[in-house]
Amino acid sequence: MTTTEAPAAASHQPLGPGFDVPGRETTYRETFNRTLRDELNRDPDVFIMGEDIAGGAGRTDEEGKPLDAWGGPFAATKGLIQDFGPERIRDTPISEAGFLGAAVGAALTGTRPVVDLMYFDFVAVAFDQLLSNAAKSRYMFGGQTKVPITMFARSGGGTGHAAQHSSNFYSILAHIPGLKVVVPSDAYTVRGLLAAAIRDDDPVMVCNHKKLINTTGFVPDQSYTIDIGKGRLLREGKDVTIVGMSWTSPVCKNAAEQLAKEGIDAEVVDLLSVSPLDEEIFLDSVAKTNRIVIVDEDTPRASMASEVAAVVSEKAFDYLDAPIKRVTGPHTPMPYNRGLEAAFIPDEAAVAGTVKNLLNV
Repeated sequence: MTTTEAPAAASHQPLGPGFDVPGRETTYRETFNRTLRDELNRDPDVFIMGEDIAGGAGRTDEEGKPLDAWGGPFAATKGLIQDFGPERIRDTPISEAGFLGAAVGAALTGTRPVVDLMYFDFVAVAFDQLLSNAAKSRYMFGGQTKVPITMFARSGGGTGHAAQHSSNFYSILAHIPGLKVVVPSDAYTVRGLLAAAIRDDDPVMVCNHKKLINTTGFVPDQSYTIDIGKGRLLREGKDVTIVGMSWTSPVCKNAAEQLAKEGIDAEVVDLLSVSPLDEEIFLDSVAKTNRIVIVDEDTPRASMASEVAAVVSEKAFDYLDAPIKRVTGPHTPMPYNRGLEAAFIPDEAAVAGTVKNLLNV
């Protein structure tokens, strides 16, 4: 294993303690923080900026050392300002358009800014900088410059953050040429994808589902990257393909394990990236299983579920023995009521039920 390649077998199955790779069980949150620390140590051009990431700009203890109140609302940057200082861990004003614009300028002049946009919904506040500057500058300058920005934000529902803090509009960002969008599904993949994003010469959005943040998994100690634009198989099967992304990938895997108890052998594809999109992995799977169910927490209109369905209908129609099925959230904002919120998000029962209806069992 090298620092630029994921450990063996990572593209086809999640690593675990049974693999001969030094590592440990750790949370998604801790892994994210550790990866930021690794990349700050690795490259002096990397710095982080965002609201409250240092816990209060300019505040120091009695010895003059920067205080670290919380490291942002999700503790993603906790402890970093004390080790790297306020020049590399920069608290910003409450203006996503302002500090993302500043990050674009910083990237164009040779640094590698990492931008915490807090909630996925707040991407909309900075959309002009994202669409017109971050994503298009390299193209508009004829490839003479690079825009190595990494942005991260928390997406998805299930944690009681209501309509304005729970969006999952991956497809809106995937629609933008020049912008890469990754959707890690566990601690192992967020380590590899975040490192790859920070080292990439194009702007990359890292979407962290809030329900994943406290989950745990086996993560190798050594730094590694996972190729942006490549999915992985979470489970091999022959009866039906189930495609997930971010939080819905473990949902799909759990549903497949339930279906296996009923004699249904489902193959589970974890997209990991929605732009670039690994079409080959799910097209090859459909060619084997002849059926597909796509699970996406986003609302159904023009979603990633719709995009995958369109690709399959165009490129693998002759392999299909049944209609393409999607399992998505309803076409509504995310409810605040906890019961309605739970009903909004696709769960194992919804996935398993859709598969059984597709197979007429």
